[in-house]
This record gives sequence, structure tokens and C-alpha cells, in this order.
Amino acid sequence: MTSSQRPVQTRTLAVRMHDISKSFGPVRANHDASLEVALGEIHALVGENGAGKSTLMRILGGLLTPDSGTLEVNGRDVTGWSTPDAISAGVGVVHQHFMLVPTLTVAENLVLGKEPTSGGQLDYRRAVADVKRLGEETGLVIDGTRLIADLSVGEAQRVEILKTLYRGAKILVLDEPTAVLSPPEVKELAQVLRRVRDNGGTVIIITHRLDEVMSLSENITVMRAGETVARFHTADTNPAEIAQAMVGRHVRLTTREFAIVTESTAAANAASASRAGNAAPGAPSGGLEVRNLLVTGFRRSFEVNDVSFTVKPGEILGIAGVEGNGQSELIEAIAGLRGIAGGYVGIGGRDVTSASPRERTDAGLSHIPEDRQRRGLIMNYSVADNLILGMQHRFTQHGSLDRAAIAEYAREQIRTFDIRPTDASLPARALSGGNQQKVVVAREMGGGRDYSVLLASQPTRGVDVGAIEFIHARLIAARDAGKAILLVSAELNEVLSLSDRVAVMCGGRFVVMMPAADATEEVLGEYMTGAREAA
Repeated sequence: MTSSQRPVQTRTLAVRMHDISKSFGPVRANHDASLEVALGEIHALVGENGAGKSTLMRILGGLLTPDSGTLEVNGRDVTGWSTPDAISAGVGVVHQHFMLVPTLTVAENLVLGKEPTSGGQLDYRRAVADVKRLGEETGLVIDGTRLIADLSVGEAQRVEILKTLYRGAKILVLDEPTAVLSPPEVKELAQVLRRVRDNGGTVIIITHRLDEVMSLSENITVMRAGETVARFHTADTNPAEIAQAMVGRHVRLTTREFAIVTESTAAANAASASRAGNAAPGAPSGGLEVRNLLVTGFRRSFEVNDVSFTVKPGEILGIAGVEGNGQSELIEAIAGLRGIAGGYVGIGGRDVTSASPRERTDAGLSHIPEDRQRRGLIMNYSVADNLILGMQHRFTQHGSLDRAAIAEYAREQIRTFDIRPTDASLPARALSGGNQQKVVVAREMGGGRDYSVLLASQPTRGVDVGAIEFIHARLIAARDAGKAILLVSAELNEVLSLSDRVAVMCGGRFVVMMPAADATEEVLGEYMTGAREAA
């Protein structure tokens, strides 16, 4: 350990993991990894995708047994314990992907598996009262009679945390808890976690957001390639030092460090768009055009309600908004994955309103979906096969797939996009979430795809700082090469730093559109939550 990697102060430990190793076949997830978390603290566990953080937490939660090493909780050796053992000991894990039953109420989800009964049946009134009591104690107030399906993402996360606390959790582990939250919801969650800590609880938070690491945690553990490589007191470090420990090199933490927009670049982009000419007044012959788009849904009559905009070649249009306000439906409708009730979609001046997804791809559309597992990958397929999805015809000879060509292409994309592990024969499900995202980005933006319009929906969700830097650089390079990019992101900083123009979507409509240079997180946050209305 170097002098910059300062040891955690000696205090009573809630968790001590020592020399933990865990492999899955040839893949080594943890190698002599260690973690020490004191009672009554918020501890940040950070590292690149595939660094071994989630494996370590699954061992703590009883989902996995280490190949070697020891696990102590509250001073007791519990190595190899089960999930019920962990829950009984007060360890609760809130996963990144929620584990709630959408057709049940908040109260029914809260008590599921630990139901209060009366006369041999669920005591629903007591369950609702438990939600109210626990909500008042923690600040996570929510109506126990509401259906999960009707909740916002932030409200669903409240239920996940409440469910864990209801089971008596004193050690709370949260995996990327703010990845899908709006700025006000992030602040609310921070208050809740501090309240848990102040009441004697211990919080371990896995996050790639270094601003949250700095504002929330007392101590930080950094993992890289399955090993613990650094420990910091948060008050004595900074984001640049943490990022360098995570990645092993200097990381550009803002897109401005690689010159996102300069006057000369903007002028070149405008000239490029001008040379492309117009198919109709105000409509780019290259790029994306959407007019009066209507998309029906379940929460509202129209999830997308009369939305119109253009994205010119050499431009990034960023869309901000609290999740559930029509962004997903907008992207899926443009991509041909959701029916359109009315309006027009054009790609490169070509009407694709009624076209199939394959026809839209042929017209020059590429799509990074927000849900990599549901929309972006076939999880049981190999990395190599996932990298050519939608392009199989380019790797076919005499009616059969050319496996040698596919393998060579996969090696090239794995090297270019730094996908780990590097074995292209592994199924996509064997990769960490961030590396799964790299596979999707490599396929949609790599050398095999000829596109003019890119839909980038949550392109850096759940990826580490090094991968964020790389993906941002690719987006900027694509913009500068004349691609039209529609960016949807829950990260306001990402929207502001990458976009030329910014729109806010609320209630299925665009409530404002402005140059990114005129926007701030505070102003966008007000439009997102409805605190400010369009002029």
C-alpha cells in the first residue's frame, strides 16, 4: 500500500473480509481481496466494471461462498454462510435491478416472506401500518396501499430499502442506488442513508459517481482486477486520486478536458450540415426528424404527446427528464420497437414511420438501448455473436456464418473497446454489467456498423469512470464525424457536457429546449420536476 493509499482508522468493525478469492472457471473475480467497514459509517466500494465489487458483496450477502479467505460480521467468523444466515444477522442487500412484484401493493411487497398474520391470513391492515411506521422512522414515507406498477423509479427504490430494513438490516449494501434517480431523489436518498448511519446502521454503497462518494462516505475501498488496491479517508482524498486508483492511470473526469465543443468545431459541424442540404424547409436530409409524434401507453393516454424536433448531422441533442416521462417510449418508437399512434419519423430524409427495425438500420439508424439485458444483448449468446447481431449477413459465406471472420472481428472490437474478460466465446451473462454495456456500444458504434443517426439511451449507466471517459470520447468523435446523435441520460452532467442542445421531457412532452451553454443542472432539475413550466 502506497502512502497515498491510507489505511482506514482502527474502529469497531461491522464487516471484515480478508484475503477473499473467488473464481468462476477460468475467470478470477476476486484475488486476496480485503474490505474493512466500521460500525456506524457510510463506506464507498468503488472500482472499474469487472473489478470484483459485486462478487465481494454477494459473498457478504450469502449468495456466494469464497474459494478462500475469511468473512467476519460483527466480530464473528461467518465464512460460507447462507443468504438466510446473512438476513438473520442483519445484512441486507439492495440490488441495482429491483426485486419487487409489480402487481402487488407496497405493503404486500414489504412483508413478502415475513407476513404478519391474523387468523391464519395476511393481516393487511398491519402491513400497511408497518409501512407507515417504518417510513416515518427513516424518512422513506410512502403509501402502503399503492401498487408497485404505479410507482416512479425513485419510489420503487424506497420500497426496496424499506423492505430490507423491515427484515432488520443493520448493515445495508446498495449497488448503484442512484443510477436511475432524478437529482431531487438523489438528495433524498442521501438524507435517508445518513439517517440510517446516525441511528447506528452501517452502509456500504457501490457507485461510479465520484461526487456521491465524496459527499456521502467516510471511507473508501478501491478494487481493481479483483484485488483491493487502495483505501482512503474521504476527507483526505479527491476524485482524481480515486479515479487513478480505480483505473491505474490518469482519467479525464470531464469531457471539457478533451475539448468537447470549440468554436472551430461548431463551425465545422454547421458547414457539414449545410453541405448536406435540406430535403424540405427546416428538415435535414441527413440526420433525424420527428414531427408530432404520438405514442400510447399505460400511465397516460399518450406516453409521447405531440413531440417534434430535429437532430442535424454533427449535433448531439440531449434529453433530460425524470424516468417515466416518455423518454424510453420516444427512443423505442424511433427505433421501431414500439408502435406509433401518429406523427412522422425520418432518417436521412427517408420516411421510416412505418418501417421495421431492420429497415431503419438499413436507413442509417444505430441504437444503444437503455436496458442492455432486455433490449441490447442475448444473454446466453457468446460475446462474439452479440457483437454481430443485426449484421450477420456481413459474416455469411455460402449460407453459413463465417466463424473465423466473426472471431477476428470480435477480437478487434474487444481490443478497441477494452471488453473484459477478453474471451469472445464467453456468454454475455458472464460479463459484468459495465462490460456488457461495452459490448452493446462496440456493436452499435464500432467499425462494423455504417450509421448516420445514433440513439444513445443511458449509454454510460452502470459503467466505471474509465469506460465513461471512453464512451464520451466515442460520442464526441461520432458527432465530429457528422453523425446525428439523440442522447437520453439520467445524468444531468452528462447531458450538459456532451450536448449542443438540451430538451427536458415531462409528462410525455418537451417542456423546454435550449442551447446547452444556457442550461444548468438547477434549471433543468426544475423543469424535470414540474417546479418550472415552459414559458
